[in-house]
Amino acid sequence: MRGAALRVAALAALGLMLWAGGARAEDCRLALLLALDVSSSVDDSEYLLQKQGLAGALSDPDVRRSIFEGEGRVALAVYEWSGRRQSAVVLDWTLLEDAAALDGAVATVLSAPRSHNRFPTAMGYALGYGSALMERAPGCARKVIDVSGDGITNDGFRPQQAYAHFPFQNVVVNGLAVLGSDPRVVEYFRGEVAHGPGAFVEVAEGYEDFRRAMTLKLFRELNDMIVGQLLPAARGLDGQ
Repeated sequence: MRGAALRVAALAALGLMLWAGGARAEDCRLALLLALDVSSSVDDSEYLLQKQGLAGALSDPDVRRSIFEGEGRVALAVYEWSGRRQSAVVLDWTLLEDAAALDGAVATVLSAPRSHNRFPTAMGYALGYGSALMERAPGCARKVIDVSGDGITNDGFRPQQAYAHFPFQNVVVNGLAVLGSDPRVVEYFRGEVAHGPGAFVEVAEGYEDFRRAMTLKLFRELNDMIVGQLLPAARGLDGQ
């Protein structure tokens, strides 16, 4: 009963307004949901580096080839997260069927205003929000939530509680831990955030390194790379 009550309360607090629209796919290999940190620890310059870094990673030639040359299509969505009620969709589910669709997704990410800037780090709520978004994703063979952040939960319930009480069956959660704000962030992402078979955490050496880390992370996710020795070959994908 406690678990059911937690889920109901969290969903009510999130204030999700799900609708029946969105992308539809019969031949989709990956539903990829990207979650960007806009909590108070992320200042305006860091937010810009994060957003531009994501756009640059999605525009990377190797990432683009991985999107279009794999067997089956990729569906992409992006949201920002911070406090208990401060998660917001930036890009709703979009099938990346061609270059125009991907370019449009990148343009949407770049043009979107920051949703919030003065709230704490409620990662459990953010993951609950992401699980609801993933439930209305296209029917893809793989489902991955990709959480970026520079801190640990300091408001609300923890990620492990979200995994216990929200629908995360067959959903992998990977992390991108950004160094600089909290010395515990990498350990926290590895111990609390990464979830599911083959889940991993990529590390950015500050927001200046966000583009490189996100490029590598997307490449691994798009190609379902889980073997550690493959990483050195992929590290230079963005030319750095």
